[in-house]
Amino acid sequence: MIKKGVSLRGIEVFEALADTGSVAATARRTGLSQPSVSQQMRNLEDALGSELVDHGKRPMQLTSAGAGFLVHARSALSALRSGQSDLSAMDLSHLAVLDIGIIDDFDNDLAPSLATVLANKMADSCLRLRTAPSLEILAAVQKRDVHLGVTATDGEPQADLAAYPLAREPLILVVPRGSGATVEQDLPFLAYGQDQLIARLTNAHFAAVGRQMASRFEIGAPLALMSLVARGVGWTVTTPFGYMRAERMHEGLEARPLPFVGQEREITVLADPEWDQRIPAEIASMLRRLIDHQIITPAVDRLPWLNGKLRLL
Repeated sequence: MIKKGVSLRGIEVFEALADTGSVAATARRTGLSQPSVSQQMRNLEDALGSELVDHGKRPMQLTSAGAGFLVHARSALSALRSGQSDLSAMDLSHLAVLDIGIIDDFDNDLAPSLATVLANKMADSCLRLRTAPSLEILAAVQKRDVHLGVTATDGEPQADLAAYPLAREPLILVVPRGSGATVEQDLPFLAYGQDQLIARLTNAHFAAVGRQMASRFEIGAPLALMSLVARGVGWTVTTPFGYMRAERMHEGLEARPLPFVGQEREITVLADPEWDQRIPAEIASMLRRLIDHQIITPAVDRLPWLNGKLRLL
């Protein structure tokens, strides 16, 4: 039996505090006031009879007991969230095959989460999920090679497709950690492959502000590009989703707003308009929840200046 005083809200607050190390950031993530966050933590620690967080350090750090409890807390919350999504998902058991293309920015966490939920609803069906760059996904939907695609666009409508917007994100500057204000003069610009949508948006941004950037380096693999930035080779322009995908490299990266207002990228579910629209609509609803929890909330906690700029649609 769970001890009296151990609540779901308290465990959610503890998970957020473990991620952020800050009562203020935890309050923003959970929608609670700072006193409520502190009270939830006191209630949880009292109920467990153990101090989970060293409250005297800034940022706050987990105690050994807290680190052990976090493993179980994340597992329990993950199961509950998956169950919540599963209950809201429509029945897909009548489909023989479901082909989905999804932007490769989501291949770390979001794509597996989506696949897990859908697999539970398609016990006797075939789920085919592939990740690829945005323009490849868009072409696959247009050719009807997939039933639906989760892809990035420049926000322009796709006349021949049904669209379910998910999120909008700005272009951002990513430089080696500790770089000075003159990093753009000190280091070369590392460009995405010109066959990618992000490269087209970046070029449009530079053109709008009257700048020309030499393309000495053009990197087709996004994570390889981020690795080069983290190693101090150069700087780049990307998006918050691209930056968060490179989480294991964050110690060597520093994200900044672009000096001028730049282009924005829209993430959208696209589908054949002649197909049953209940399915892409429900999948879009599910993806909004996953994007908010797995990407937007952690990104805004890490980079508060993204608040209002990185948003669900």
